[in-house]
Amino acid sequence: MSPLSARLIVVSNRLPLALKREDGKWRFEAGSGGLVTAMGPVLKNRGGIWIGWPGNREPIELPLLRQILGPVSEESGYRLLPVILDEGEVENYYEGFANAAIWPLFHDLQTECLFHPRHWEAYGKVNGRFARVAARHSDREDLIWVHDYHLMHLALKLKERAVERRTAFFLHIPFPPPDIFLKLPWRYEVMEGLTAYDFVAFQTMRDRQNFQACLRAFWPSSRVRGRGPVVTVGRDEGDIVVGALPISIDFAHFEALARSPKAVQTCEELRKAHRGRKIFLGVDRLDYTKGILQRLEAYGRLLEGQETLRESVVFIQILVPSREGVEAYSRLRDEIERAVSRINGRYATTGWTPLSFFFRSLPSDELAGFYRAADVAVVTPLRDGMNLVAKEYCACNTDGDGVLVLSEFAGAAGQLAKGALLVNPHDVEGLARTLVAACDMAREEREKRMIRLRRAVRRQDIFWWVDNFLRAAAGRALRDFPPDDLAPLLPRPRERPLA
Repeated sequence: MSPLSARLIVVSNRLPLALKREDGKWRFEAGSGGLVTAMGPVLKNRGGIWIGWPGNREPIELPLLRQILGPVSEESGYRLLPVILDEGEVENYYEGFANAAIWPLFHDLQTECLFHPRHWEAYGKVNGRFARVAARHSDREDLIWVHDYHLMHLALKLKERAVERRTAFFLHIPFPPPDIFLKLPWRYEVMEGLTAYDFVAFQTMRDRQNFQACLRAFWPSSRVRGRGPVVTVGRDEGDIVVGALPISIDFAHFEALARSPKAVQTCEELRKAHRGRKIFLGVDRLDYTKGILQRLEAYGRLLEGQETLRESVVFIQILVPSREGVEAYSRLRDEIERAVSRINGRYATTGWTPLSFFFRSLPSDELAGFYRAADVAVVTPLRDGMNLVAKEYCACNTDGDGVLVLSEFAGAAGQLAKGALLVNPHDVEGLARTLVAACDMAREEREKRMIRLRRAVRRQDIFWWVDNFLRAAAGRALRDFPPDDLAPLLPRPRERPLA
């Protein structure tokens, strides 16, 4: 790969925006989530491309969509290319196979799994469509970097069309051990798709080892060569490079956000409103993997067993809407709202509401103010690939005086264990005790732990992650993808598309 001509082609299920129709007009909202936070700074002004579904369920003509995305591309600093999905494909590929089969299975929530042949068929069809767009707008010198469980078959679809590309895949969610993975009816086909990539990376060493164990289950002669985070697995069918590379955040960006006027104002308003009380903070996307009900139950146990803490603490839970059309998520929201009502109904006084609940996403600078105001961040997923909220809290804790309560089942626990208070989110009583310990922790101990946390996040930030990923995937660093203009809408003239 020539460093002067290679480009990054990022492919994910969603573009970093959501296209919506209101009052007969199309508009877009900026995307949220870990991938958007991570990849935006990497692609900006490097001539890169981001391919994905714009999130619309209503039909829209492609020329109009390109007209809408053009100015957004200019503002973002990278080209946005849409993949159009119809309502049936969204239902079967996205809500079906990806989020009703793979998502719960890989998070060890097997009772939530739905395995339907129609969903699997749609998954292959949509992966093929993403592959065609990627082939058309790339050439052999580019690196096609595919993200997450929605597109595990993209590289295989390229190979089926005889399209030669260097491909890399990063799984943002956990990868399960064989005893769980083998329950998937299309287990061999999924492994065949993943092994079609030149490089496959995971969040943690545990995830990588689970993948290697599944490789051995299907290809018993496979052998690992090398040591460290990135190794080669030799197979008769061809070698595959696999890695464990934990994703991170732009530390400097979040630290600057925490010092912004809006963040400072929000922080001051929160502290004034809660009158010097200890502020617990939870920030989560609506999902049953996040352990929100267990967390609220633990807070209720704290209030029940620690009368002296009543009226001296408050819990703020921010819940970002997600997959609202899926019945399981609607039920979960109802359960969370009932739990909030029970706690407030039982313990609230005329001058104190123990639990504040926000069901909406917040602008990044306002969210940074919440992070900065929080004395204790409570990040307790039942299972999570990484969880960037934990890292964002540390970066925004510019006073150096916060406490991070972190699930041992979050991928971030591997990097943040020395500074965080690790908990088992299934142990509600233990979690309640840890919340009390966080309240009682001496300032000197809080500062010492936060120094460790901030140092860990700063040292292994998003640019560290990208550099290490690119070195493993393509033998290049981020600086080898130099500043450039926006990529053209059609392939560059030096190569005719093969698909």
